[in-house]
Amino acid sequence: MTKKTRTILFLICFALFVLTAPTIILYSQGYRVDIDSKKITQTGGLFLKVIPKQVEVFIDGKLKKKTDFFFGSALIENLLPKKYKIEIKKEGYEPWEKNLEVKEKEVIEAKNIVLFPENINFEILSKNVENAWFSPDEKKIVLKETENGNWVLKLYDLERNVKSHLIDNKNVNSKKETELLNLEFSKDSKEIYLNIGMKEQEKNFVLGLDKVPPVLTERKITPKTENIVTSQVVFNGDNYYLDTSGHLFKSSSKAKNGDERKFIDYPSVAKGEDEGEAFIDYGEKLTEKPFPIKAETEYKLNIFPENIFLQENKTLYLFSSDSKSFEKFFENASVLKISPDNKKLVLISNYEIWILFFKEITSQPQRKSGEQLFLVRLSEKIGDCFWLNSDYLIFNAANKIKIAEIDDRDKINIVDVAEFSSAAKSYGGPAEAFGEGGESPEIFWNQFDKKLYILSGENLSQSEKLLP
Repeated sequence: MTKKTRTILFLICFALFVLTAPTIILYSQGYRVDIDSKKITQTGGLFLKVIPKQVEVFIDGKLKKKTDFFFGSALIENLLPKKYKIEIKKEGYEPWEKNLEVKEKEVIEAKNIVLFPENINFEILSKNVENAWFSPDEKKIVLKETENGNWVLKLYDLERNVKSHLIDNKNVNSKKETELLNLEFSKDSKEIYLNIGMKEQEKNFVLGLDKVPPVLTERKITPKTENIVTSQVVFNGDNYYLDTSGHLFKSSSKAKNGDERKFIDYPSVAKGEDEGEAFIDYGEKLTEKPFPIKAETEYKLNIFPENIFLQENKTLYLFSSDSKSFEKFFENASVLKISPDNKKLVLISNYEIWILFFKEITSQPQRKSGEQLFLVRLSEKIGDCFWLNSDYLIFNAANKIKIAEIDDRDKINIVDVAEFSSAAKSYGGPAEAFGEGGESPEIFWNQFDKKLYILSGENLSQSEKLLP
């Protein structure tokens, strides 16, 4: 090869290098030619994390990849900035679909996607059930059943999958007809408190579940203190109560000498260990401006880790630490429940679902502390609602049970879980009880075993496990 030929080849190679090197560098840095806009733009990406694992990810109708076996995640890179139709599919499961906008130099995340089975299996756990109460630890259910015209209480142990007899009306009084008026669990799930009517008389009992056989003893209730309107004892033992003057107080379960005080659930009084008398431990007054208390009006305190709500019938007031008073916050609130991560609150208002964010959420979609999100409005009135996890809700509307995500980017993915006939009986007890008759079946989501329980037509049914 002559020197002239070598020079020409060198110049050609150098020219090709000069022409292609910038293109290679730009390509490696994520730049692409956008044919639609006819310009060079930097790409973005999409990161997905899905339950279950190994699902198919479609973008604009084309299969891109499957989520991995170990983490259930998928990263799709080099996407031009624009909106994409994302579909997550797996055989036997309801699909997930959302339009998400990919931006330059950003990875758009959807890390909390859950696919639910198309046909969720239910089995009847118990028949002839009038009411059911879940323990606070969600490991036990007390069932009220009817046998030969008599009421019977039975205990269903969810850990051992065993149902056993507790008591019946004859154990309370063999000579008189009795009626179970109310039932509540103790906070440690070891006892149940019974309010039983005997003709014109009412008596209260304690049934110890940690003893074999369970021991039934009469319980003396401290009379209601006249100047207490409503109260709540929270997880750390602190007692909050609202008095008739409209002021909110907080008192600790620790006495001045350091001894532990034991509060009864209602009214908000502490019981002196020596004298055995009820007294009010006023503690710290939190309000400066009193709340106007109305006669013959229902009030309820809802204490959360960083927020205090007062419910007046269905009107919700939020305690402001700045003004040290209650300020109107929400109308027609029938259900309030905090998420498992303690960062958000679901509010049910007849046909609507709202989310209140207590804390800032830095993951996508980002939320500000104090932000309110209107999630969805349905044509049927919503009965009860539970947090499935911190990103999904499960609720009943009319006879249908639905699951909804709280990611409001584009449309809300809502899945119909099942349809049941309405519940049979009425009940006036706590929120953990089934049996309130009317328009829809009663539901309970159990965080312990990740199963849904439904009371419908005197049958208590249990779903398959919905989350890992």
